[in-house]
Amino acid sequence: MDDGELRSPVPGDRTVDRAGDVVRRAPLFAALDDDSAAELLASMEAVHLERGQVLFSEGEPGHRVYVIREGKIKLGRSAPDGRENLLAIMGPGEMFGELSLFDPGPRTSSARAVAETDLMALSHDEMLEWLGRRPEVARHLLQALAQRLRRTNVALADLVFTDVPGRVAKALLDLSRRFGRPIGDGLLVAHDLTQEELAQLVGASRETVNKALADFASRGWLRLEARAVVLHDVERLARRAR
Repeated sequence: MDDGELRSPVPGDRTVDRAGDVVRRAPLFAALDDDSAAELLASMEAVHLERGQVLFSEGEPGHRVYVIREGKIKLGRSAPDGRENLLAIMGPGEMFGELSLFDPGPRTSSARAVAETDLMALSHDEMLEWLGRRPEVARHLLQALAQRLRRTNVALADLVFTDVPGRVAKALLDLSRRFGRPIGDGLLVAHDLTQEELAQLVGASRETVNKALADFASRGWLRLEARAVVLHDVERLARRAR
């Protein structure tokens, strides 16, 4: 698969300036001063994906690190029988693809845009050069990987110890913290996921997840919308997620 539509950033371009505001939230930039961050951003390439476009597939060689400027990316794996497991939804300011930098090998997941998405890409060769000159950046990257491993451990425990409604509530709360915005009657969470994708995210069947969502809606905790949900009672959802 190709890496979408590649565009080289132009210094002084307003699009690049806006990109810097979001991209600098990534761990890659955490240890850099403004001048160094601007230099690194200028060496990155802009990538545009339409909704549904594949960025890379599981098993392909990994040679780029990506930071999302706008939009959402889903990371998932496929079983030989065609079943899919959605590992994570990534949003603006989040980074992915760095695992192959520390452990060279094929991609362990596929990446697909679930909404129109703009990213900034950095080749592994350029990344290694930066790490050689800025060892403090490596510490932040390793910290980010450790945090991701911690979240994976929690997710595995949830699959064993938490029922499906609890996992659904927890997933909605996580999505709301990252993508939610207040509106008149609650918190709008535009997750851009289909019902099937939401079910894959919590590791359950679509029917079971839909039943849990319908139950939450009947209790007045939320309102379902197309590829979105409006949360009315975050506190009760939080209690259900425990």
